[in-house]
Amino acid sequence: MKHINASEVSALKDRAKLIHVLPEEHFVQQHLPGSVNACVYEMVFVSKVEELVPDRDSLIIVYGAGDPSLDSAVAAEKLERAGYTNVCDFRGGLNEWLKEDLPVEGSGIVEESNDLGGVFDIDTETSVVRWTGRNLFNHHQGTVKLAGGRIEVQNGGLKAARFTLDMNSIACEDLVDTAYNAMLIRHLRDDDFFAVERFPSAEFVCERAEPLPSCTPGTPNYTLHGMMTLRGVARPLSFPAVIAAADADHLTGQAQIELDRTQFGSHYGSGRLFAFLGKHVVNDHIHLHLKIQAKRIENAH
Repeated sequence: MKHINASEVSALKDRAKLIHVLPEEHFVQQHLPGSVNACVYEMVFVSKVEELVPDRDSLIIVYGAGDPSLDSAVAAEKLERAGYTNVCDFRGGLNEWLKEDLPVEGSGIVEESNDLGGVFDIDTETSVVRWTGRNLFNHHQGTVKLAGGRIEVQNGGLKAARFTLDMNSIACEDLVDTAYNAMLIRHLRDDDFFAVERFPSAEFVCERAEPLPSCTPGTPNYTLHGMMTLRGVARPLSFPAVIAAADADHLTGQAQIELDRTQFGSHYGSGRLFAFLGKHVVNDHIHLHLKIQAKRIENAH
């Protein structure tokens, strides 16, 4: 494929089809004059271009945000694989176009707001913790529901967070035999593991949220440092997390946590604590995948 710059795009744009390959909301805000929109992030990208440009020998110029984003490069590759023979990649994209002080169309300058603030309650219906427990020969996985929680954001940054787990809700998803499933849940609820009758909830309280300055979208943007209380035992716990705004009134969060259950008094099957376990050994670490959805509280104090 051919790579072209802003001046070459200006010279060719009247006889080429310019395709803005970023999402529609970005296109509405800002695009090169005469462009059409087909988002390269969507699975229907090629079929959308086929509707816009049926002739595979037509001159097509694809562009996106500009270096270092790979949007236009991926778009050009997809179109060439689909049989388009005359595709040019304007790698500089909108960044280069604006630096050259060339005209754009749209509703306004694209900006990402960093001033989000407020208090958000965790939605216990859509939030969940997925767990995986392992031994040398097998593994099981399931869910634990959240009983509640709250996230506080100030000036776009995470200020505070806490969440509570309903340990009575622990469920196994991989055992289809109902008798074995029920037996495992009874074992997890008894004193060998989580002593749920005595300790029906577990809680994490974040004491410090450390921003990760080198993060990119889709990677952890904070390390949360705080106290985890399980089986009535409180221990320091730190883990990376992704916290982001879904919109002005909703937050979403994800985290992958490796929790050493033996630090909280769950000793059953630990090869560090018992001898000659054989097939009864159970890994000390439990993997937790935390998924949180939270909604803004109006007039929170």
